[in-house]
Amino acid sequence: MTAFVLRRLIQAVIVMIAVAFIAFLLFQYVGDPVVFLLGQDAKPDQIREMRAALGLDRPFFVQFWHFLVNAAQGEFGLSLRQGAKVSRLIGERFPATLELALVAAALALFVGIPMGVYTALRRGTFMSQVFMTVSLLGVSLPTFLIGILLILVFAVTLGWFPSFGRGDTVQFGWWTSGLFKADGWHHIILPAVTLAIFQLTLIMRLVRAEMLEVLRTDYIKFARARGLSNRAIHFGHALKNTLVPVMTITGLQLGGLIAFAIITESVFQWPGMGLLFIQAVTFADIPVMAAYLCLIALIFVVINLVVDLLYFVVDPRLRVGKAGGH
Repeated sequence: MTAFVLRRLIQAVIVMIAVAFIAFLLFQYVGDPVVFLLGQDAKPDQIREMRAALGLDRPFFVQFWHFLVNAAQGEFGLSLRQGAKVSRLIGERFPATLELALVAAALALFVGIPMGVYTALRRGTFMSQVFMTVSLLGVSLPTFLIGILLILVFAVTLGWFPSFGRGDTVQFGWWTSGLFKADGWHHIILPAVTLAIFQLTLIMRLVRAEMLEVLRTDYIKFARARGLSNRAIHFGHALKNTLVPVMTITGLQLGGLIAFAIITESVFQWPGMGLLFIQAVTFADIPVMAAYLCLIALIFVVINLVVDLLYFVVDPRLRVGKAGGH
């Protein structure tokens, strides 16, 4: 177990260094931060002084080392567009993105798993066909189109939900949350459903496929021969084994929800990191782009590490295989 964790940690560090190098290259090849700070009319003496102040006159790998040290401390400099510390901007936007991703993930899990189990156990029924059709639409339609359709139906036509913003929030130190206010829940419903639909359909189809596979195994046939009830077989044996691969996919999808919330946040003007990144790309705000890239990579690495550890704990075959290998 210790060797497994150590190996995964080393891999995570290598991945983060590689991502940090890519983010660092943004400063080298995507515009000149000195020009953004001083403007096009800056004098050569001002440019030289600013480059020296920013450390841009140092050798390449010295700059990269300082970038790594600062990034490890969560410091990425000042936003070229807003003039504020990038760490503060990310800290202000991160709660909104995480909140949206968690609500979408919970919706995808608590709806997708029962739908997958139902379509596996009730194949050929009318509701099963409806669920499969809905899942096909969820996989096929792009996220921005789903968001626009939901806004058209539920915000414009019916007027049930607002079409933009986060609503009222509660402050907990530096953290803000809208989940403790009715208005916050009112605002998060449409963007959370939009973000969750693809993951929901993916989880539903995965659970259905895994459930059908498990139901054909010998130990399920043996359980039936012992006279166990269908409820005990389906939920006590089949579903438990079905959720092992689902756990892996779900963990990785949580990182995907955070990373790819950009489109949903843009459609609903949700004040999260995705909207901040889109604005940074529009104005070539390189420090914000680099910070976003490193943070998303860190989230994926951490989630992947946790999922690997959980998979190692849940699946006894991995422990047996490791023991046999040693």
